[in-house]
Amino acid sequence: MRRLAEGSPELAAEVRGREVCGLRQGGDVERLAVTGVDEILRAQEVALEGQWGRGGFSYPPVVARQILLLRGINIGPRNRISMPDLRDALADAGFDDVHTYLQSGNAVVSTTATPAAVRRKVERLISDRFGLEIAVVVRTRAQLAAVVDRNPLGDVATDPKRYQVSFLDGKLSADVVRKLEEVAAPAEELVVSGREIFAWHPAGVARSKLWTMLAGKGLGVTATARNWTTVTQLLELAGD
Repeated sequence: MRRLAEGSPELAAEVRGREVCGLRQGGDVERLAVTGVDEILRAQEVALEGQWGRGGFSYPPVVARQILLLRGINIGPRNRISMPDLRDALADAGFDDVHTYLQSGNAVVSTTATPAAVRRKVERLISDRFGLEIAVVVRTRAQLAAVVDRNPLGDVATDPKRYQVSFLDGKLSADVVRKLEEVAAPAEELVVSGREIFAWHPAGVARSKLWTMLAGKGLGVTATARNWTTVTQLLELAGD
């Protein structure tokens, strides 16, 4: 640590390699080791929430690819949003390099905002623009890449259309995990890992009690599922 002289810039920050340095006026220089864009975005989010104490931190804007997963749209006659209209709305809201995939509510954007801020902004945008209350789950490209790398059921899930990943906005309680395990059929496989649930439904989802619970609203957190083909295609769409 070293003390800055009075009159130093009120707040400055720079990213050097994989270190973030935050400088406070009349304060100390602190270094926060990071391993990638996700950690910088989280540091920005924590700073905005005022959790770094007096003076806070400021970081140079980091443009990141983020994946937006809308829950429950274009299934049946309700909650209809065309993908061209969604792309236009996202672009009008200031998101860059906007792409969508299929009709089930998948979008990839570039933005300097944190994932939490993106979620709030997109949910408000959908409400204002389309008059719909739609929950949105957000992952950065790095987070989605980690999901694909994890792939805990890759050895048994032979049909990507029947291999589902549920993306959550928070972790499940132990009680909910136990209930999921109890309703799973003997042939089904289930792995709960962080904020994702990996589920293999070899006989499909039509009569699966596990799928019914995963697709419902009894998990205690917001969740939206995508099959493995969609997951990998979204990662490819997000680029490097």
